[in-house]
Formats: sequence, structure tokens, C-alpha cells
Amino acid sequence: MTSFAPADIRMTVEGTVSRGTADYARDKIGALLHLAPGPVLSVRVRVTRHGDPAVPHPVVAQGNIDVNGRLVRAQAEGENSWEAVDRLEERLRHRLERVALHWEARRGGMPSVQPHEWRHESEPTRRPRWYPRPEDEREIVRHKSYTLPKCTIDDAAREMGLLDYDFHLFTEAGSGQDSVLYRAGETGYRLAQLRPPGPHELAPFQLPLTISAQPAPVLSTGEAVTRLNLMGLPFLFFLDGDRGRGAVLYHRYDGHYGLIAPAGERA
Repeated sequence: MTSFAPADIRMTVEGTVSRGTADYARDKIGALLHLAPGPVLSVRVRVTRHGDPAVPHPVVAQGNIDVNGRLVRAQAEGENSWEAVDRLEERLRHRLERVALHWEARRGGMPSVQPHEWRHESEPTRRPRWYPRPEDEREIVRHKSYTLPKCTIDDAAREMGLLDYDFHLFTEAGSGQDSVLYRAGETGYRLAQLRPPGPHELAPFQLPLTISAQPAPVLSTGEAVTRLNLMGLPFLFFLDGDRGRGAVLYHRYDGHYGLIAPAGERA
């Protein structure tokens, strides 16, 4: 369903990678595009080799495919660039096939509520834990800022499944609060907000989940780093005292940190 050519894929290669990596990635990812259930508007692939030789899988391949305005994203790691691209191709193939299977259901709203459906939509992410870099060497190396989507909990869960995220920062449609939805256990979900929601605040949803009764802690970025490390969490949702908005600090694969905050406020 697409005439998008592999030659049109926007490739970025960073660090020392195998010769021919860009062409190899274009061929592998380009061969998947016929699976897209709608017009492919753009494709971006980035292959990066981490400079630290102690990282066990130093090459990261990331792919983003815009299918008629809907982003299909995946990331994979490998010991070398070709291995990382192969794993990326496998994950993107799975996501495109899943999008095609549920395309009509998503366009119409909620997927089926049969007992297996949410488990299928929301498989637990299987990716390596972050590299155990010493705390005094860690830095916030990625600041991501975007306009938080205002959506229901069900919509946020769909987006998580499509993009293979472990958590999703969004504005919950009923309460208007900055919120984070994340995976809890093998197939469950949990919602945290800046303050616990009232009994009828949340927009209607069908996703089975638990709701945190604790307000988000008010922290500076430095305090969030300290708490993240003390508690041994993969990520931390907090109310940034300088912005008055929700933010998420998380461990990256390379042992450093990433910070996600709403657009319009400098991270």
C-alpha cells in the first residue's frame, strides 16, 4: 500500500559502525514498508555506536515509520551494527503487522474487549536493563520536550503498545492532569497523576488498571536524580517545582539519564 522507496529513507549513522551499514539498513527496513496499512509518509532510521567499550551491546538502531500520520517506532541493540539493524527489522515487522491487524479497530475506537485483547495489545517490553554505570558518572544526556497529548487512558495504552514504550506521559482527558501510564507486572497497568483523581474525574476507560493514591513528589531535577537512584526505579514521575508540570526522569540503555517534560518549558 505504499510507493515509498528505500532510497527515500532518511538515514543517520553516528560513531564507528560497519561499512555499508546505511545501505544495509535501507534495504532491510525498506523491504518492510509493503506491510504498512496506509500511505508511508516518512521513514527515519538512526544507527549509533556508543563510545564506551564496557557497554555489552554498544550499537543502537532506532526506526520511525510515519504511516498516514501514525508513528510506528522501535529500537534494538546489538554487538555490531548489522545485528542491531536485524533486530530492529524484526521489531518493526511485528509492529507493522500488528498495526495492520488492528487498523480498522483503532480507527473505530476501542479494540475488542475479549479477555485476550489487551494482553495482545500491550505485551510487556523485553529489552535489556540499563548499563550499570557508576552514579557519579551519570548525566542527563537527553532532554525530550513535546506537547503532551490530551487523551483517555485507553488511548494512552494504545500509543504505548504501538511505540513499545514502558511508560507514557500524557494529559488525561477527564481530569486535565499531567499523568503517566506504565506497565505493572506482566500484563497490568498503573496510572499516576500529579494528585490522586476524584471518583468521577477521569474520562471513561475500559483498560484494567490500578491508580496510585499518592501525589507526585515535588522535586527539582537534581532531587529527582537522587530519588531515582535511592529507590532503584527504572523511571520517576514527579512534579517539577520549577515548571509546575509533570516530568519523567528515566534510565537510558547506556546508564545515563533521559528527561521528558511538556513543551514550552525548558528542561
